[in-house]
Amino acid sequence: MKALLLIDIQTDFLPGGRLAVPDGDAILPLVNALQPHFDLVVATQDWHPPGHHSFASSHPGRQVFEQIELHGLPQTLWPDHCEQGRPGAELAPALHLEAVEAIFRKGTSVDIDSYSAFFDNGHRKSTGLADYLRGRGVTQVYLAGLAADYCVYFSALDALAEGFATTVITDATRAISAEGFAAAQADLRAKGGHLCTAAECIGRLSGQ
Repeated sequence: MKALLLIDIQTDFLPGGRLAVPDGDAILPLVNALQPHFDLVVATQDWHPPGHHSFASSHPGRQVFEQIELHGLPQTLWPDHCEQGRPGAELAPALHLEAVEAIFRKGTSVDIDSYSAFFDNGHRKSTGLADYLRGRGVTQVYLAGLAADYCVYFSALDALAEGFATTVITDATRAISAEGFAAAQADLRAKGGHLCTAAECIGRLSGQ
């Protein structure tokens, strides 16, 4: 069984948002077109409490995008974004949700960030997504969403580690850094992950 994971397609990550990913809204038509071809569609939401420790505003004297150590882990300091209950945390209005069976929220602990859809950055707590997918009989996951070089990449790494055949749909995601996404793709390939375009993906799924 194949699942499509829609990673953090939220208002704050789209143009005009607090942590906008360049050209992030361009993925929406592709993501919507992909959904009918999958047995299961699941979405994730960054869902930070106010004052999250990954926010630069929580560290007086520090700057946005500065690198620090946070509770023993490397941490990029971000603009305040995807705060619980605020408009920026909502899933994109143009994202079709009819086929989305479940939404998993992450980044809910104030003291640790959570790029991956499966675990926080220290792998201290699980979101429950892996068990949910296994319970539904999923063996293959395809990932789309934002941002390619952070939450999509780390979600794909954890999907591989959890034993799922893992494919990133390269044109149904956008990156903060092109160089970062290139490095992420090389790493995923080296670890046994797969890459495809939306058209290639739909073609394969339609032919089965």
